[in-house]
Amino acid sequence: MLELLSLYRSSMISVFSEPDFYRDIIHARFGWLDVYTLNTPELVREALQQNHKSLQAKTPQMRMALKPLLGDGLFISDRKIWETRRNIVGPIIHARNIKNFLPVMLEVVHEWRQNLQALGENAKIDMLSEMAELTAEVIARTVFGRRLGREYTAEIVKGFAEYQEHVDQLDYLSLIKAPDWIPRYQSRSAKRALRRVHRVIDLVVQEFAEGRGDENAVIADLFKAKDPAGKALTREAIRNEAIVIFMAGHETTANTLAWAWFLLSQCPRVREKFHKELDAQGLPETIEDVQKLIFTRALAEETLRMYPPVPILGRQALDNATVGGKKIKRGSVVVVCPYMLHRNPKVFSRPDRFIPERFDERLAPRPQKYSYVPFAIGPRICPGLVFGLTEVVVALSILGSF
Repeated sequence: MLELLSLYRSSMISVFSEPDFYRDIIHARFGWLDVYTLNTPELVREALQQNHKSLQAKTPQMRMALKPLLGDGLFISDRKIWETRRNIVGPIIHARNIKNFLPVMLEVVHEWRQNLQALGENAKIDMLSEMAELTAEVIARTVFGRRLGREYTAEIVKGFAEYQEHVDQLDYLSLIKAPDWIPRYQSRSAKRALRRVHRVIDLVVQEFAEGRGDENAVIADLFKAKDPAGKALTREAIRNEAIVIFMAGHETTANTLAWAWFLLSQCPRVREKFHKELDAQGLPETIEDVQKLIFTRALAEETLRMYPPVPILGRQALDNATVGGKKIKRGSVVVVCPYMLHRNPKVFSRPDRFIPERFDERLAPRPQKYSYVPFAIGPRICPGLVFGLTEVVVALSILGSF
């Protein structure tokens, strides 16, 4: 167990062995905590869709690590709070609003294109760092508005990075089923990073409260939003949801783009096909243009299959449940590992091969719904999935065209 815990701290997916990729259910016990990993589309559907009511809570580790940062934000809340916030936040970043978000994406990516071109043909670039800055700028201008986004992006990103570096990646007290109300230790560095992020977001919220914010920004919509009883969100709730949206739309998209550039660099066949589509379609200017980039989107989705930005989706049972004929006791943890599911040879043919064509609907039917879960699945599916995927396609097409 100590060896597995050590592996988990360095890389969550390293706890799985090669034979695990072929197994349907993996049961392990860590201390007093039972953990069930599900590795078939049918079991994923049963757990995250059919048993959502019982298996909707995030894992103790996720809650303890992120609650100081996100408060009662949508990402880690459950039950009534989650349902209420989902109904408020979901429509704001829903796919139908993507046309409103596209101008900011285009603006930022074109700025990055000019910056990269100015470096010259043989410049060496850290693409993960570049994509992290790019996606942070996109989400900051989207959430906070064009002016405030530019002012505060760097400070928020530094705060997030510092918090992630110092927060404990493993909640040892959960292994003995310690309740959430027992305080968890947090280092001074983590607390300092936490205050840094909250201070900046509070300043932004104050600007909007005083009528100085961009009315097209997401925070403006959070101020206007009402719950089913007609009650507005509190300042703290607005701050929490703004942090959730920023967090969800920053690092995950950056990682996807970095992996996409890496995969393109390793696969001349795909790279040639990618550039052929870009030459034929030209730079996107409208959402309709983005939708015509079918192979580029397939490339993005295949990247998400091979390197899902959230490699493990964990849920804790709020009540007793049954999945795959196994009784899941209240308090146990159910895990879906997209990285492992997406590489299960019983689910995807040639799973370790980079084959974007498997997501090109002109050539093949889409993979089965519950076999492909880079954005989670079921009621807790990421509401910003269309935003993220659109941003990846826009960035690939504009940056890949020079």
